[in-house]
Amino acid sequence: MSFRSLPSVDTLIRAVQPDWPELPHDLIRDAARVVLAEARAAISAGHSPPEVSALIAAVHTRLKASFTPSLRPLINATGVIIQTNLGRAPLSEAARAAMQAIGVSYSNLEYDLAQGERGSRHVHLESLLTQLTGAESALVVNNNAAAVYLVLIALAAGREVIVSRGQAVEIGGGFRIPDVLRASGAVLVEVGTTNRTYTRDYVAAISERTALILRVHASNFRLIGFVHEPPLAELATVAHQYGLPLLDDLGSGTLIDTRQFGLPPEPMVQESVAAGADLVTFSGDKLLGGPQAGIIVGRRDLIGQLRRHPLARALRVDKSTIAGLAVTLHSYLRGTALQEIPVWKLISTPLIDLQARAQAIATALNAVGIPARATDCAGAIGGGSLPGVTQPSAGVLLTPATENATALARRLRMADPPVVARIVDEQVLCDLRSVFPTEDAVLIKVLREVWR
Repeated sequence: MSFRSLPSVDTLIRAVQPDWPELPHDLIRDAARVVLAEARAAISAGHSPPEVSALIAAVHTRLKASFTPSLRPLINATGVIIQTNLGRAPLSEAARAAMQAIGVSYSNLEYDLAQGERGSRHVHLESLLTQLTGAESALVVNNNAAAVYLVLIALAAGREVIVSRGQAVEIGGGFRIPDVLRASGAVLVEVGTTNRTYTRDYVAAISERTALILRVHASNFRLIGFVHEPPLAELATVAHQYGLPLLDDLGSGTLIDTRQFGLPPEPMVQESVAAGADLVTFSGDKLLGGPQAGIIVGRRDLIGQLRRHPLARALRVDKSTIAGLAVTLHSYLRGTALQEIPVWKLISTPLIDLQARAQAIATALNAVGIPARATDCAGAIGGGSLPGVTQPSAGVLLTPATENATALARRLRMADPPVVARIVDEQVLCDLRSVFPTEDAVLIKVLREVWR
C-alpha cells in the first residue's frame, strides 16, 4: 500500500488556507482529515494514490460544500404547478418583498400602535380572510394538518367525530385522518361505505358522545362510477339540527373558480361557508398561492375556542408568514390574483403561449446541434387539487444519443440551477406549464451546458 505517498494534514492545510483566510483553522483541518481518510480507503481498495493536487482540490470542494445551502432554487419543468416536493406555491413579488421588509426590521406584530399597548398577531389577517370568505372570524396556524389537528383536539377530544368511510383518507407524507383523530383524543366513527354515503348514515350515527361532523375533501384521488355523498348544505342542516358543528377540511381550497380555465370545479372556501360549514380549513401555500400556512375560517365562538387552546401558541405563524399571506390576500381583494400570484399565472397561461415558447427553446437548442423538439403534453395542478385532472401543455423533448434518459435527467438535476424534468418514453421532457417565461433563457443555458 502507498500510504506514504499521501501528504500530511498540515501540508494540506498550508496549501488550502491562503484561499480561505476567514475560516477557522479547525474547520480546514477537519476537511483535510476527511479527504485523507477517503484517500486511504481508496488505496486500501486497490486504487492508485491520488496526486497531491487532487487532494488539495478535494479539500476545496469539501469546504465549498460546507457553505453551499442544501435548500436551493430550481426550475420546475415537471408540469406540476403545485409540486409538494419542490416547495409548493412560489410567492408573488409583492409577498416576497413584504416578507423581507418585515424580516429585517422590528414590527407591530403584537403591538397596538393606536393604544400603545400589547396587541394580537391575529388582527393582521382576520379581517382580510373574513372579507374574502364571508366567515365571521379566522385563525391562521402553520399548515393545514395543524389546523385540522387543532380543531379536533380543541373541540372533540374524548368524544366522537363522524366521518364518511370514503373520506377516512391518507394524503401525502403519511397524514391519515384516522391517525390524526386518534392523536387528538377524538374517536372516529365511520359511516356509509367507501363509495356511497347518505345523509341518513350521519343521522343514524349521532349520539350524546358526538362532538362534530367532519367532511374531508378527497384531495389526492377521486372515486368515479357508482358513488354518492351528500351535499355540504345537507350535512350542515343535519349538524345544526342536532346542535353540532360541521368541519369542512378542504385540503387545498381555493378562492377562484377553476372552471374558467376549463378545469373541473375545486371546492371554494366561500362556498363552504355559504353552505353552512361552521369551520373550514385550507392551505395557504397551495391554490391560495401564499406562504405555508393552515387557515381556519368560521364561526366567531368556535374560532375563539381555538385561539384559547394551549396548542394554538405552539402552532402559530411567524411575522414573515403573516406579512406574505396578507399581501397575497390583498391580490384577491383587488381582483388581481390572476395577474400577480404565480400559481394562477401558470394555470391561466394559454396553451398557444406555451407552444410558442417550446418552439423557441427547441429552435435555440437545434442551433447548437442539440436534437430537441417542441411537443404537446399534459401538465397537472398538483398539491392535492383536482386529482386525476390534467391541463393541456407544451414542452421540449430531448432524446439522448449516448446515454439513457435517466442519466440525462439526473445531470439536469445536478446542474446550476437544477432542472427537474419528466421522463417520457425514454426521453426527457421539460414541460413549460410549470416554467416561468423569465426562466426560458436560463433553461436553454442549462440544457446546452448539460448536453455538452
